[in-house]
Parts: sequence; structure tokens; C-alpha cells
Amino acid sequence: MKKIFGAKKSQDPPPSIQDATDRIYKRGDTVDEKIKKLDAELARYKEQIKKTRPGPAQEAVKARAMRILKQRKMYEGQRDMLYNQTYNLDQVAFASEGIKDAQQTMTAMKAANKELKGMMKTVRIEDIDSMQDEMMDLMDVSNEIQETLGRSYNVPDDIDEEELMGELDALEADMDFESNSVPSYLQPDKETDLDSELNLPAAPSGHAAIPANRQQEEIDGSCHFPCNHSV
Repeated sequence: MKKIFGAKKSQDPPPSIQDATDRIYKRGDTVDEKIKKLDAELARYKEQIKKTRPGPAQEAVKARAMRILKQRKMYEGQRDMLYNQTYNLDQVAFASEGIKDAQQTMTAMKAANKELKGMMKTVRIEDIDSMQDEMMDLMDVSNEIQETLGRSYNVPDDIDEEELMGELDALEADMDFESNSVPSYLQPDKETDLDSELNLPAAPSGHAAIPANRQQEEIDGSCHFPCNHSV
């Protein structure tokens, strides 16, 4: 049957906005190249008009320049038209992308909404409040246990701080007094005078010392013999 009636040709997919935009940009580049060539020819004709004298030759050059100028105006109009088309396609593409983003956003929000509804069924505010109250009670009990375990033994709770400061000042005064009155056995050793401790006589210094009674005897016995005393 296909050989008799022929098979339907597969239709090509319609061009996308990006394909149309690329095609227009290529046409615009081609028009720009043509305008550049015409500008170069116009510049050459301007130089020839300046160099030639007024007359038929100059008029012929002006006619050529006018023809090039008309072509340039035509290409400029085509370029402006292509630019307008690309602008319109950009606007359509922007709107299309915005719609696609909105669709994706709506799909994501629907999925998130459904998931949140399922999660909210398993969570109740009353359970959360009850759990918070239990946690607060447990924390209070834990603090009491820590305070009890950290309490010092044999230390009364009603201790007056002023009395403690007074005892501390008294203790510091006693320590200062003890540091000033050091026992003799803790003091540094001094050099002792052995002569004074042993009561030894002093060493002779040239002449021996004569006792007083012996001096008197010598004075009395000196008169047994005649003495020549010089007056």
C-alpha cells in the first residue's frame, strides 16, 4: 500500500525562537559586510570628485556615487528591519522563558506543599509543647544534681563573709609576726670569740708584766745599798 499511495513524509519540527534569531543575525552580518563595501566605494568616489574638475567627468563620478549611496540606504533599511525582528524575537524568548520558569516553580511548590502536608500529619503542636516542658524539668533536675554533687562537706551554708575576712586578716598578722621573730637556731651562725669564752690571758707585748706586790718589794729592797740619787 505504501508503494502505491506513498508514505507520508515526516514533517520537520518547527524552528525554535533561538534558531530564528540565529538566522536573522547571520543575515544582519551579511548586510553589514555589504554596507562596509559600499562605504569604501563612496570614499573612493569622494576623492575622485575632489581631484576632477567640474564638468562631464565629475558629473559621471557623482552619478556613480549617488547610485552607491542609494544602495547603502536600502541595505541600512534592511538592517534596521532585521534588528527589529531580532528585538521582537528576544522579547518572545524572554516571555517564553518566564513562563517555563513559572511552570517549574509551580510544580516545585505543589510537590513541596504535598510533602509538607504529609509531614504535618505526623507532627502536633501539643507534642512539641509537652516535650519542651519535659526538657525544662529534666534540665532543672540536672542542675540540682550538679549543685548537690559539687557541695563541700562540713562547710555550713550560712557562713558570714565578714567573719571570714576578719579571720583572714588575723592570719596574715600572725604570719607577719612569726616572720619577724625567727628562733636563734634558725638564725645564721656568728663568729664566736674563743678567747673570751675560755678566759685566756692576753699575749705578752715585749715586757712581762710585774705583779703589784712584787713591785713594792723591789722598791723596799733597793735601799739596802747606798744609792746615788741625783737631785
